[in-house]
Amino acid sequence: MTATAHQPPHITRANGIDICYEAFGDPAAPPLLLIMGLGAQMIIWYDEFCEQLASRGFRVIRFDNRDIGQSSKMHGGRRLTPFELIKLRFFNIPVAAPYKLIDMAKDTVGLMDALDIKSAHLVGASMGGMIAQEIALSFPQRVRSLTSIMSTTGNPRLPPPTREVAMLLMAPPPKTKDEYVRRFQKTWKVLRAGSFPEDEARDVVLAERCFARGPHPAGVGRQLRAILASGSRKPRLHQVTAPTLVIHGKVDPLVHHAAGTDTAESIPNAKLLMIEKMGHAIPTPTWPQIIDAIAKHAHGANAQAA
Repeated sequence: MTATAHQPPHITRANGIDICYEAFGDPAAPPLLLIMGLGAQMIIWYDEFCEQLASRGFRVIRFDNRDIGQSSKMHGGRRLTPFELIKLRFFNIPVAAPYKLIDMAKDTVGLMDALDIKSAHLVGASMGGMIAQEIALSFPQRVRSLTSIMSTTGNPRLPPPTREVAMLLMAPPPKTKDEYVRRFQKTWKVLRAGSFPEDEARDVVLAERCFARGPHPAGVGRQLRAILASGSRKPRLHQVTAPTLVIHGKVDPLVHHAAGTDTAESIPNAKLLMIEKMGHAIPTPTWPQIIDAIAKHAHGANAQAA
């Protein structure tokens, strides 16, 4: 089997729900799990990104979180209201949620159990970084290394998203395929916070793939509630023992770059990589730097554990 071989998607039972996953690379290589962010299907980890990471000596596994893509859809909850956000931000009144990030962390650990993976390198983007942090806190023995990308500690004192991004998040969901594709294009253009023609050129095809796999606006709303209901991990992050790398873009419009600094300062001995002209996305021009950083970090953790 080649170092970048792509196995087809499978669905397995994990933590009492169905999780859809795909694997790249040699099954005997050290496992590396990619955990995606809010409302994003696993294919937002581009095939080529996964293949390049697998070629660095890993069994790369991407998966749909609960309530998105081909994984189980949950129930309950309603669209988040601006009033709830105001109560949370100014009065610290918690947001109600059908599940929290710890439940999504248990999903990930359950997937590892189903795949007979005792421990893995975790790479989480945005909400995926929050989930990875929670796994490192609650299931430390399962984490070989942690890479938290464009994520946050949940510290409420950090700067909020830009108004433009906040309005996109709160906008009513698209009703048709054409509206979905246009919203996808607009959202990622705003999140990238710059001009990336190569990525923009494939947004339509990627949007169509996501639509074909099944959009699920109610699930996105529940995931957002899970984030807000889970509170801050900052008081606990000093307990993280996994070797940690924090990657963040300096022009991130959704999760301010101060959140990257806060994450790195909260986790003992964490390394921080700030990337110029990177927003809340992993555009193609940043791949060499990011893939190299992840690979060196994970292989370094393997060497320490040996």
